[in-house]
Amino acid sequence: MTTQYWIYHERQDALLCGQHALNNLLQKNEFNPSILADIAIQLDQMELAYMSQNNEGGVNSKDYLKRVAEGSGNVDESGNFSIEVLRSALMSRHGLELPNIRQQGVSSMEITNMSGFICNRSSHWFAIRKINGRFWNLNSTNERPELISHFNLAKEMEGLQDEGYSVFCVVDALPPPCTSESMMDQGLPQYWWKESDLLQGKSNAMTRDTDPWKDAGGGRRLDGKPKNDQGKGHRPIHELSEEEQLQAAIEVSMMHSGNANGGSASSDSFVAELLSIDVKAEPTSGARVQIRMPGGAKFVRKFNGDDPVKVIYAFVASLFYRNYDHLSQPKHACIVLQQSSDEAKAGKLFSLKAKFPPQDLLPAIDSSISSCGLNGEAINVSWK
Repeated sequence: MTTQYWIYHERQDALLCGQHALNNLLQKNEFNPSILADIAIQLDQMELAYMSQNNEGGVNSKDYLKRVAEGSGNVDESGNFSIEVLRSALMSRHGLELPNIRQQGVSSMEITNMSGFICNRSSHWFAIRKINGRFWNLNSTNERPELISHFNLAKEMEGLQDEGYSVFCVVDALPPPCTSESMMDQGLPQYWWKESDLLQGKSNAMTRDTDPWKDAGGGRRLDGKPKNDQGKGHRPIHELSEEEQLQAAIEVSMMHSGNANGGSASSDSFVAELLSIDVKAEPTSGARVQIRMPGGAKFVRKFNGDDPVKVIYAFVASLFYRNYDHLSQPKHACIVLQQSSDEAKAGKLFSLKAKFPPQDLLPAIDSSISSCGLNGEAINVSWK
């Protein structure tokens, strides 16, 4: 049986790229800001102790007082850590050194025999790591891991150094990569990528993100049993039968579009609910999704990751069911509305599906966009 490898790729959070670089190098969520800050404090104390003992004048020396006035030399106010913090973290936990690739005794080594690298320029850090015999660029500002061939590795390193990057390397063996479900518990679920999907260049490569179906519906199921009665609300979608998946979708549809008398679902009330939502202006950063409209048009839009999936539904509804002349949307979005005006006027409902195989997002409508792993995904819009 072929071993399935998973690649861990933490994404940029604030200015904590040093933390992400370490975790991506180690392929697990091992370090957090608190741990690295403690290491930085210890290093500062050691440096000050050394200066007090070796400078003439001790703690009253000009150099010592200047160093104290400058503050920490190992972490700044933005949370950027020094190379010494990263080196100390690797050494204390794994006994691994992190020398500069140009260091004597290292520069002559075959670069493809090394286990991984940490690259730094200014305040940005990122990792490159060998996994299953292949090198992957795990830059936390990238949407997904990027393959680097053995042939291009040396050229990539030279290019980085020409651009002003300092490159540090790990010569000895790093912790083994993930090949089992139990090993995935060492990382955050949304950051695991299936290696085989990445190698095939799939745009919808599988991750182990939080399953958006696990909390579908609420209260009691259609069969009268509580949702937590070992039912589908606590099972991932791939474990559900087609009938159970359909039931989950029906439950959510009833929750969000049923009429007051508990009768059949009302498309008008669902649309009215969506149009009542105040869709904020596009943020400068956030979850980036590609929306593929029924007419074939495609455009990219950002949403706040903490917003529920319902906001994406509301955004699409605003394109279809409102006068597009009053919308501050791209011109191509207005064209899409015109193309779909007949369906919209007929009161048809649309569906949103994402990932592969395509999954209806309706059961996850109240889950956050980030928890559903929609950042970087394509969402297909179709008429029901």
